[in-house]
Amino acid sequence: MAAQTNFIDIATIWLHAGKGGDGAVSFHREKFVAAGGPDGGDGGRGGDIIFVADDHLSTLMDFRYKRKYVAGNGVDGQGGRKSGKDGESLTIRVPRGTLIRDAETGEIIKDMSDKEPFILCKGGRGGWGNQHFATPTRQVPRFAKAGLPGESHDVILELKLLADVGLVGFPNVGKSTLLSVVSKAHPKIANYHFTTLYPNLGVVYVDDGVSFVMADIPGIIEGASEGAGLGHDFLRHIDRCRLLVHLVDVSGSEGRDPVADFDAINDELKNYSPELARRPQIVVGNKTDLLQDPEQLDALKKHVEEAGYTFLEMSAATHQGTRELVQTIGRMLSQLPPVVVYEPEYVPRPPEVDTSQPLTIHVEDNTWLVEGPWLQRLMANINFSDYESRMYFDKMLRQSGLFDRLEQMGIQDGDIVSMYNLEFEYQH
Repeated sequence: MAAQTNFIDIATIWLHAGKGGDGAVSFHREKFVAAGGPDGGDGGRGGDIIFVADDHLSTLMDFRYKRKYVAGNGVDGQGGRKSGKDGESLTIRVPRGTLIRDAETGEIIKDMSDKEPFILCKGGRGGWGNQHFATPTRQVPRFAKAGLPGESHDVILELKLLADVGLVGFPNVGKSTLLSVVSKAHPKIANYHFTTLYPNLGVVYVDDGVSFVMADIPGIIEGASEGAGLGHDFLRHIDRCRLLVHLVDVSGSEGRDPVADFDAINDELKNYSPELARRPQIVVGNKTDLLQDPEQLDALKKHVEEAGYTFLEMSAATHQGTRELVQTIGRMLSQLPPVVVYEPEYVPRPPEVDTSQPLTIHVEDNTWLVEGPWLQRLMANINFSDYESRMYFDKMLRQSGLFDRLEQMGIQDGDIVSMYNLEFEYQH
């Protein structure tokens, strides 16, 4: 049976940015002023959903029970040209190295590996108050615009640790002991399998100004790439590692064959990711202080070196060979490319809307006011500065039969069509 762990490194959540506040319909009222003009203020903008990488977090546990995140709505406008207050943005903190994926396609939206905040869902624009709609021929506009809805998104959060070096090997081979010896990390250490139930990170100092991050990955077992043990859950955490340190127990204390163990772990790496199997690797024969059969050590060294890997002997418990290992890692890292940062794959797609639902149309002073839920959703996702986006918007309006309805209702060339925060002159 697979080992149980409370470590959470993948979660699915739903995000919804705030709705923009509605614009106000208001007219200036002042003693001794016969005809005050329109002074309805604009609605406030809806709050954004913002992601920030936090180095103090190491798990996605916070998202295990809370799956819905909503930012604040903008406040409606008021008379006296008073704009409503913007909605409060919602900041979501995640461990550094978290990938944000689109829940439907699995495409990467953002790799949260830097310190820059990332706005995933933008709040809706506030609606205009009637002060914006006064013209020489429309001096008393008795309408304002509703605020637009904020963007929403279903996403998958996937934690992939940011570490230079990943420790791999069967359970109980000494990975946690090594990490505790060469860094200030304090992983749980005991002489039984699966002591480590979640990845541990430690900073290892080589020389002045030279250091690297090492990750202790829970022990991999045969079948890990297919979900056995803890391996399937944690193999993703060595995806970014520039260098793998493969620990093999050469003591014979558990009656295991070091050569077979070495081959089995590399087979699991290959099954999980062929690219990961090609990652530079240092193989370490550990627990030499408990060595029972020196021929096992010699056989492993010969087998590893014939495979083209660097081989070192070590006893993490007695610190023998640990300094040499750290220096070897430092030299190899200086020649390797930096930690992988994943490029975004996600391309925003036009929203799917049901244009069969009729829109509401009414006329004010030769201004045709067009409103409706699907139009509101559509406009919230249209970039009107982009030509293709504008063409898609026009296509959806024609598909809905809106222009045919306007002509049947008697619209004339030059009349104003007003849709939320958009106005244009109608031309047949």
